[in-house]
Amino acid sequence: MRFIGGKSLMLNQIDSVINENINDDISIVGDLFCGSGVVSQHFKRQGKKVISNDIMYMSYALVRGMTELNTTPNFDGLSGIDVFEYLNNISTEIDKSTAFIYKNYAPNDSCNRMYFQPNNALKIDAVRQQIAEWLQNKKITESEYYYLLACLISAVPYVANITGVYAAYLKHWDKRTYNQLQINPIEIINSNKTCKSYNMDAIELCKSQKFDLVYIDTPYNQREYSANYHILETIAKYDMPAINGVTGMRPYRKSAFCSKSSVKQAFESLFHNLQSKYAIVSYNNEGLLDTKEMISLFNHFGTVKLYEYPYRRYKSKIPNNRIGLKEQIYFINLEGE
Repeated sequence: MRFIGGKSLMLNQIDSVINENINDDISIVGDLFCGSGVVSQHFKRQGKKVISNDIMYMSYALVRGMTELNTTPNFDGLSGIDVFEYLNNISTEIDKSTAFIYKNYAPNDSCNRMYFQPNNALKIDAVRQQIAEWLQNKKITESEYYYLLACLISAVPYVANITGVYAAYLKHWDKRTYNQLQINPIEIINSNKTCKSYNMDAIELCKSQKFDLVYIDTPYNQREYSANYHILETIAKYDMPAINGVTGMRPYRKSAFCSKSSVKQAFESLFHNLQSKYAIVSYNNEGLLDTKEMISLFNHFGTVKLYEYPYRRYKSKIPNNRIGLKEQIYFINLEGE
């Protein structure tokens, strides 16, 4: 899944930093701002017990549907049904008054937003309503519900009329939007470990959880993730929110990490409550806090090492050509050795 700040291209560097600095056993890893779940899945694949968290419900649903399971669901309550064949061929002849995505994010008599082709918007609504109905009627378990929800969230970007985020839609139809929404199974990693996902403020989570290592990937700038992914958040919650503006934005909580006036205090509060031996922080050298500020801040909590790499935008394998722009990994030994 395409996700701003996604770390799929940084996994080798993260492993390298860990191998260089940690000699003792790392059993419990916290991914405090888990986003698309790439880092959580990576650590689970290594056999770690992963504690994932994100304040965004769409990220929680996505990661819960992947990391908390060790086997692909059987859907025993839906015996005789090929679940994915059924969902991919689901009827879109639904009550359009209940079809929130269609009503608000596809062209129709009362909406001119162009996030989805009408047929795909209706299919998103139909699939989302069917998953909820199965859960309500106890045809699927809660784990199976989140698995299917994760599959739906993962599928939506492939038919969305956007450049990468949902803060705006294209004014012409991108060729991908003519594809039919396809719900596919997502990978489940069997680590034989009990992983757990949370949907809460990371600072509050740290007050009650102990880790060996935490991975921290906060926003770097003033662009709010909740605004960038508001439609996926609405699909995940399906709570029919009051929306406004050209893009149909849902209300969202602003992050303290996205404000120059509050980001330092937010980091300090996070680290004051952190119960971990080690921390890895991903950032870049043009973030709200500059490199000197970051090092000074982390020095209050342990010994710090900084690693820098050429910056890559989204999932591009080509380094960004902006002079001086670097991906950063800060390794902090919180035991001070």
